[in-house]
Formats: sequence, structure tokens, C-alpha cells
Amino acid sequence: MNDPRPVLVVTSLYDPTADVVVRELHSRDVPVVRFDSGDFPASLSVEAEITQDGVQGRIDTPSRTADLAHVRALYYRRPSGFAFPHLAEQDARFAVTQARYGLGGVLASLPDCLYVNHPHRIGDAEFKPSGLAAAVGAGLRVPPTLITSNPDAAKAFVERHAPVIYKPLHNPVYRMDDVSSVVKIAEVTAEDIDHRVAGTAHLFQRRVPKTADIRVTVIGPRTFCVRIDSDLLDWRTDYSRLRYTPVAAPPKIESALHAYMDHFALLFGAFDFAVDTEGRWWFLECNPSGQWYWLETETGLPMCAALADLLERKP
Repeated sequence: MNDPRPVLVVTSLYDPTADVVVRELHSRDVPVVRFDSGDFPASLSVEAEITQDGVQGRIDTPSRTADLAHVRALYYRRPSGFAFPHLAEQDARFAVTQARYGLGGVLASLPDCLYVNHPHRIGDAEFKPSGLAAAVGAGLRVPPTLITSNPDAAKAFVERHAPVIYKPLHNPVYRMDDVSSVVKIAEVTAEDIDHRVAGTAHLFQRRVPKTADIRVTVIGPRTFCVRIDSDLLDWRTDYSRLRYTPVAAPPKIESALHAYMDHFALLFGAFDFAVDTEGRWWFLECNPSGQWYWLETETGLPMCAALADLLERKP
């Protein structure tokens, strides 16, 4: 008999990666309730009661209802933010916080639910300094990195470790000439450092003399490693110039990946490594909500099936 408990898929309306996962789950007769938490309360409602018996209640979408006491798994991808444009600024700010801590708190408290990933754990893992420190603790090789707002410290670091690159600590989307854009990774010299560094926190990192990049997608107990060859500092800037080759992770890297995942209590992670001229893997970052499906289409690696196995809670 099929398990009647649904998988909740929480993401934005236009998310092709979630689309393929939902299709895979449907092909297995696994019930799915998909919604964007940002649609609350316009077209999404919640009713949750917390008693000695735990969390009970329901979430209603325009086409589905989920029993909060019987959710099999929750796949938390990339939902849009809460918005109350019809309210005055102060009232909207209050409503957003109530939605976040109300609906968000309910979704983070479901009994016997497998989270891929838990939204609170995603938040923890998105801090780059925390990720770098966890990588060191897991036994991964990390390039020397400085986080600072001190121009003198930044200049000294660049002079000591050149070549050095600058990375944003988080990358909000900018709109320039009505086109979405982000702050790019770039190499910096000591001459580039001036008083503007004092304006906020910056991340500087010694540039790895790389021969290739590696993207490792960890899905539960499984790892999928792809070597990415290009001549780019940041391979994300031009996908047309990339070449992909499935590879195996060295055993020490494999065990360190799972130690890192355990540190943040993650079940999914997209790791980026640079491979240097001596073949050593250098940890750059792990995105707990990273993209992965394009690599399946490029390589044939069965990542969607692995993720569906996890969400289905297949033995």
C-alpha cells in the first residue's frame, strides 16, 4: 500500500528544478503539495494548533490541502519573500514578521517530517564564514581568507597572499538598466584597496592556481561529482564555455563532505571546489539550496532519482 503522506515542495512558481522533482514524485505515485510561502496570505492559508499531541492543522493552496500532522518530507527550495504591498510601510513590516515567524515557524516544526533542507539549517549554512570554518573542521583544504572592514588589513592580506580575489559575502540581486545583475567575483591588487573597504564587511581570499573546478552535489548518503573545465575565474559567468566530466571524489574528501553536512544537519548540499596544479581539492563554498539539475542533463548522473528517493523516504 502506498504511503498517503504528501511531500511538501516549497518554492517559487517558476522553478524548473522543482518541476522535474515533482514530476518524478508523481511518476512514483507519491502525493505532492507544492506552494510558494510568499503567496501567504493571498492564496495560501494556514491553520495550526499546537497541543500536547504536537502540531496539527492544515495548509490550503488553491488546489491542494496538506495535513500538517502527516507530512512525509519537505523540500525547501527557493520560495519568494513575504510581501504586503497594499499596507503602509510600518504595517507591512509588522505583517511580514508575523508571516515569517508564524507560517515559517509552523513549516519548521512538522512532526516526523524529513527536511531537505530544514529552513533554519539553510540559514545557518548560508553564512560564508561559518561554512569556511566548518570545512576546516571537517578536514577540507581552505584557501587563506580574510573578512574585514579595515582597509589596512585588506591591503596587507592582498600583499601577503597575492593573487587574491574578492567575493561578496552574500549576493543580492541588483537591477542595472532594468536588467538583473549581481556583484561578480574579481581579482584585486593592493592598489585597488582604499577607504571604501571601511564601508562594510568584505571577503578576500587567496586565488587557487586552479586547473579545473569541481561541483559536488550531496543528496543524502550519495555524492555526485562533476569536473568543470573552462578558462574562467568564475565558471558561473558563461555556461557556454564549460565542459563536464563525471569524476569520483577522493575517499578523504568524501568523508569530509558528510562531516560538513552533519555539522549543519543538511541532507542536500552543492559544494564547489577548485583543483590546483598539484591535483589538490580546495573548498570554496557549499550552497544548501544550490542548482543541480543542469548537471544531470549534461552528464546523465541520476540526481533527480536520488533526491526523489530521499523525499519518498525510500528504504
